[in-house]
Amino acid sequence: MYVGEGYDVHAFLNEDTSTLVLGGVAIPHARSLEGHSDADVLTHAIMDALLGAAKIEGASDIGECFPPTDPQYAGISSVCLLKRVANLLDENGCTVMNIDATIVAQAPKVAPYKKQMVNTLAEALSLEPAQLSVKATTTEHLGFIGREEGIAARAVCLLDRKER
Repeated sequence: MYVGEGYDVHAFLNEDTSTLVLGGVAIPHARSLEGHSDADVLTHAIMDALLGAAKIEGASDIGECFPPTDPQYAGISSVCLLKRVANLLDENGCTVMNIDATIVAQAPKVAPYKKQMVNTLAEALSLEPAQLSVKATTTEHLGFIGREEGIAARAVCLLDRKER
C-alpha cells in the first residue's frame, strides 16, 4: 500500500468569464482560474497524489506527464488528463483504494457541487463514489485565498501497487 499527497494552486484571471471548473464540474462564478489546461485545481491535486503514490518512472507528477510547455495540453479538460493517469496506473499495476481531497477557497461556495464532483471524478477513475471524498473550506479571509486571488486544493490517496 502506498500513500500519495498532492497540492495545487491557481490564481484567478482578472477578466470576467462566468465559469470555473473544479473537480470536472463547471461552476458559475465571475472569474475562472489561470492555467495552461482548464486550471482545475482539485483534479490537478488528485492527479499529483496518485502519481506520487504510484512512483512510475518518468511520471512523478502532472508537470512531468503533461508539460505546460506542450501546446497539445492548452485548454484541455483536466478530467481527460485524469483518465490518462488512471490508464497509466492500471498499466503499472496500481489500484486506487481511496482519495480524500479538500478545496480551499473563499469563493465560490462549492457545497452544492460536491456530489457532482465526486461522481465525475469517480467515473473518470473507475471508482465507486464511496472511494472518493471532496470537502471544502475557506481561510477565514486570510492570505491570497482569503483575498479571493486564487484557489488551492489538497488530496491524499491510498494505492495498492503490485511490486514491479
